[in-house]
Amino acid sequence: PAPGPDTQLCLAVPTPRALGSPLPAQCPAVLGLSTAPEPALSPPGRALPYEAIPRSGRSAWLNLYRFWRSDGFQRFHLLMERSFQRYGPIYRCTVGTYNSVNVLLPRDAAQLFQSEGIFPRRMGLESWIAHRQLRNHKCGIFLLNGEEWRSDRLVLNKEVISPAGTRKFLPFLDAVARDFVSLMQRRISKNARRSLTIDLYGDLFRFTLEASSYALYGERLGLLEESPDAESQRFIGAVETMLRTTLPLLFVPPGLVRWANARLWREHMAAWDTIFSHADRCIQHIYQEFCLGQQRKYSGIMAELLLQAELPLDSIKANIIEFTAGGVDTTAMPLLFTLFELARNPGVQAALRQEIAEAEAQGPRELSKVLNSMPLLKGALKETLRLYPVGITVQRYPTKDVVLQNYCVPAGTLCQVGLYAMGRSPQVFTNPERYDPGRWLSQEDNSFKALAFGFGARQCIGRRLAETEMMLFLMHVLRNFRIDTVSKADIKTVFGFILMPEKPPLLTFRPLY
Repeated sequence: PAPGPDTQLCLAVPTPRALGSPLPAQCPAVLGLSTAPEPALSPPGRALPYEAIPRSGRSAWLNLYRFWRSDGFQRFHLLMERSFQRYGPIYRCTVGTYNSVNVLLPRDAAQLFQSEGIFPRRMGLESWIAHRQLRNHKCGIFLLNGEEWRSDRLVLNKEVISPAGTRKFLPFLDAVARDFVSLMQRRISKNARRSLTIDLYGDLFRFTLEASSYALYGERLGLLEESPDAESQRFIGAVETMLRTTLPLLFVPPGLVRWANARLWREHMAAWDTIFSHADRCIQHIYQEFCLGQQRKYSGIMAELLLQAELPLDSIKANIIEFTAGGVDTTAMPLLFTLFELARNPGVQAALRQEIAEAEAQGPRELSKVLNSMPLLKGALKETLRLYPVGITVQRYPTKDVVLQNYCVPAGTLCQVGLYAMGRSPQVFTNPERYDPGRWLSQEDNSFKALAFGFGARQCIGRRLAETEMMLFLMHVLRNFRIDTVSKADIKTVFGFILMPEKPPLLTFRPLY
């Protein structure tokens, strides 16, 4: 039911402030620690109160203790899926000081996004914010909310997510994708069997960092060379450490972590310091080019933002750094899962190769037009993100009371759409276990089913950068190699701030020519 007069029933329900602080994006209190309450019956046309929503567990702090003891971090997605199976398409979870309402179905996601207001808000990462405050750095739009978020976002949209901005950095991404193919060809040429079987995770991490850094900073790091320099290696290590240490910091206040696990906190802070130092060096190089009076040509997103001067320098740096931090593993993992699914679905792989050949047969064109002529390849990425979403939820705080599944949810409550559970639910997708990119090309209504990049004004600002980077990578790889896998068994996945394989699959590359 749509929000209406019945939402006034929510006024007598305790607000989220009374119930505790908002829950981080990946709620751990999905353990099914207690039996779901019997749903109350409401008179026809009247929504049930917030407190009637099925709840996983009664004791917030006991939930947190059990979660830590059971190593629930890595099983977020599976525990949430199990909770939806147990409680139905909506349930509440509480852990420590955090509370959220979790929903499964696309129609509830639509209802939620319609209630987000003009300043959509999602949960913050306290450890990231604490670093910015302690080092006196500005926050970028990933961490901002309200008018400050909006003003930065409007400026960044023009260079990062608009079609005109995207067209400018596409050649940079294309060059790195071609270099990756050359790297693989060199390795295969050294193998007498004319093939290469490899765990590709490390190489994909280097590719995505090289590609995104080139588009952002206009500089090549040299990560696809045989021996990357020490500075580049330090930068890689810092990004990896930052991601690894973020997850255990999600549910504990930074002040407490500094006391309880000082080593973890020091590692997290040092990683961010290294990432900020890298950005400082890149800014200095860009300014040196300006001062030398060299002929002006496009040299990356940061240079364009500096030239426009619509944002202060510290805001530009803060946002570029967040793009760097958020654009490496979040692109590498979908590529790895896509290659695995294509390896165990050779028919899909052949169909994509045919589509790529037909697109290129139309002659030289702008890269954007080439990519737009490959709908099945776009469908393959959507299908990968359906089965293996990078983030297992997308979150919003409704600005007004909203009715979800006939329950009143007060304004300001953290609400999460369970992307992993939705993508594998037979209530939402036919044959959800099947990898079928063609499902996205059918006449079926797919509204609010593909939310891996979020939705609306607060959708991922790096969406176009990530999508085009992945499409160009797959285009060049598929037209040069046939990909097989040693094992076609399902991959076990774990959640380490993003969804990743428990053990990366071994992939075999064989040249087509």
